[in-house]
Amino acid sequence: MKYNTRFDMKHLFVIFTMGLFLASCSNSDRGNLVGVQDRDPWYQPDPFGMLFIPMGSYVMGQNDQDVPYNQIQTAKTVSLQAFYMDETEITNNEYRQFVNWVRDSIARRMLGEANEEYFIMTNEYGEDLDPPYLNWKERFRWDDDDEEVRETLSEMYIEEHEQFYRRKEIDTRKLNFEYMWVDFRAAAKKQFGEPGPDVKAYDGREVDMAAWANRPQGYEDRSVFIKKEVINVYPDTLCWVHDFTYSYNEPMTQNYFWHPAYDNYPVVGVNWKQARAFSIWRTMYLNAYLTTLGQAIVNDFRLPTESEWEWAARGGLDLSPYPWGGPYIRNSNGCFLGNYKPLRGNYPDDGGLHSIVVGHYAPNDYGLYDMAGNVSEWTSNAFDESAYQFAHDLNMNYQYEAKKTDAEILKRKVIRGGSWKDIGYYMQVSSRSYEYQDTGKSYLGFRNVQTYLGRMKGDGPNSSNVYR
Repeated sequence: MKYNTRFDMKHLFVIFTMGLFLASCSNSDRGNLVGVQDRDPWYQPDPFGMLFIPMGSYVMGQNDQDVPYNQIQTAKTVSLQAFYMDETEITNNEYRQFVNWVRDSIARRMLGEANEEYFIMTNEYGEDLDPPYLNWKERFRWDDDDEEVRETLSEMYIEEHEQFYRRKEIDTRKLNFEYMWVDFRAAAKKQFGEPGPDVKAYDGREVDMAAWANRPQGYEDRSVFIKKEVINVYPDTLCWVHDFTYSYNEPMTQNYFWHPAYDNYPVVGVNWKQARAFSIWRTMYLNAYLTTLGQAIVNDFRLPTESEWEWAARGGLDLSPYPWGGPYIRNSNGCFLGNYKPLRGNYPDDGGLHSIVVGHYAPNDYGLYDMAGNVSEWTSNAFDESAYQFAHDLNMNYQYEAKKTDAEILKRKVIRGGSWKDIGYYMQVSSRSYEYQDTGKSYLGFRNVQTYLGRMKGDGPNSSNVYR
C-alpha cells in the first residue's frame, strides 16, 4: 500500500486548525451563543437643550368645536416611540451658529486654494483625500492683517457699487450649504416592486425580480438614493415687510436676525428646506465631535412629524385643547398663557407685539415652552386634508418630496402651534395649517426632535424595565 503523505498532511492540518478553533471558543464561551463580547457599554446622553418625550398612545385630532368646519383633523388614536424635542424654538443666535459655520467653511475653502494649511490632505493612514477635508484647527480672522488673506476673502463681501454708506458686509447670497440626505422611501420602493410574472421568495417576502433588476444603476449601487442639494441658508429678513401690506415693519427687517437684542427670540424667515438643512448640519456637527472622542453616533436631528408635535404639545394631557390643559387661554388671575392675537387685534395685551423671547410663558407638563403661540412651527409632513384617514396609526407620518416642477399644492407643509399674529383657535394643539416649503414667514419658526435609541429611559441589562 502506497503512503499518501500529501493527503495525510493536509488532513492533519485541517484537524489541527479545527482543534485550535474549538479550543479557543471553549475557553471563552464554552460553545454557547453569547453574542459579541467586550463591546463598550453605551448610555444615551440627553442632547443639550432637549427634553425626553416618552412613548405613548393618544387620541390625535379635534377635541373641541371645529370652528372653520373644515374636517381636516378628525380624531384618531395613534402610537409613537420615544424621542427628544428642543425645549424651545430654535433661536436667532442658535441659527446664526449654522450661518457662521457655512460662512467660515466657504472662507476656508477659498483660503485652501492658495494655502494648503486650510485643508487636511491625507487621512490617518497617509492616503490622499479627494476632495480634502477642511482644517478647522487652522485659525483666521475676518479682519486679518495678512494682505493675502484679506484679498482672498474680499470675494465674500458685497461689491462696492452695492454697498450702503460703504458698509463692508458679507454677501449673504453666497452663503450656500451643500448637504446630503438618503431617500429611504425611494430605496424601499425600488428594492421591492409590485409582484410581476417573475416572482421569487427572498427573506420571507415575495420580490418582483424584474423590478429589482431594473432598479436605477443596478441593485448594488445605492448612490441613486443619496440626494445632494445646495441651499442658501440666510433667513429671508424681508419677510417682515412682504408678509403685511400697509404695515411698517422695516426696523424688524433691519435688526431682527443679527442684533444682540433679539438673540433669544425665535428665528423666523426660514423656509422648510432651510430648516431641514439646519437639522442635517446639526447632526453632522454633533456626530463629528462624537467621532473624535471614539464614541458611537446618535440618531439624526430632524423636524418633528405632526403626530409627534401634537403628542409633545399635549404634555401628557389627553383630550385637552391647549398645552397647559383646560379650555381657557387665560389663567385664574386673568393673565394670558401664550403670545397670540387677543381681543380682535390688541396685540400687546398678552405681553408681546411681535414674537417675544423664547421661554417667556410657563411650559407644559413635559417642560416644553411655546408649544402654543409666539411662532408657528414647521413639521416634516406634507399637508393633505385627508391624511388622518389614510396615514398609519403607528408613528403616523405622511411625507412627499416636492420637486421644483411640481404643482404648488404639492409643496404645502404642515405647520403647528399658532403664532403671535393668529387668533386663539390656532393655539389649540389639534389645529392644522400649512405654508409652502419654499417660503419663509415672519411668524414661522421650527424646533428639532431626535428619536430615542431604545424603548424608554431606564432600559438596560440591569434595569427592572427589561422584560424577559
